[in-house]
Amino acid sequence: SGLAPGPIDRCVLRYDNMAELFAVVKTMQAWRKHIKDCVSPSEYTAACSRLLCSNKAAFRQVQGSEISTIDEFCRKFRLDCPLAMERIKEDRPITIKDDKGNLNRCIADVVSLFITVMDKLRLEIRAMDEIQPDLRELMETMHRMSHLPPDFEGRQTVSQWWVSLPARQSPRGAQRPSPPALAHPTCPVLGMSASDELDDSQVRPMLFDLESAYNAFNRFLHA
Repeated sequence: SGLAPGPIDRCVLRYDNMAELFAVVKTMQAWRKHIKDCVSPSEYTAACSRLLCSNKAAFRQVQGSEISTIDEFCRKFRLDCPLAMERIKEDRPITIKDDKGNLNRCIADVVSLFITVMDKLRLEIRAMDEIQPDLRELMETMHRMSHLPPDFEGRQTVSQWWVSLPARQSPRGAQRPSPPALAHPTCPVLGMSASDELDDSQVRPMLFDLESAYNAFNRFLHA
């Protein structure tokens, strides 16, 4: 089990990655063509944002000398998905206009930032100064969403974790908010410096809390 993957294993993995990318593009096409008008704009925005994140992650796994762009991938596998390609090239759901302050823009940003932070933790990117900027942006974006209740648990969870991180990334003179009272245990990273890294005992509760907050956010959108 400790042996490096052989040529056959790498070939199988490559085709698995291609199949995943193929499925993501087809799903995005189906959402845009058939499902968009059957769900609320906020639900579509969140779903499309998740698919755009999945597309980026899947494409990174197949990108190489044979396939350098998503267009080449679609031509190679005869994928006729113009609506999906339009979303991929614009890198935003169709519900988002140029006005970055609208609700759908915030929803898309929140979904993308949740996924980004959780993916970093899963990929063992654990330095404070790698995690904190995205977490701070996530917290600020959620606070801009006036539609979220003031006591929304997911927002409190994100704020608690950001407050527990070192202040290195804070703008000069900015005052860090007081951590809200939460039911779960205190975040175990207080006192760490920005160059320190989280260990397994810290990553696990952080990832669990963020996944719970992300799921709560999606439940709110579907309510």
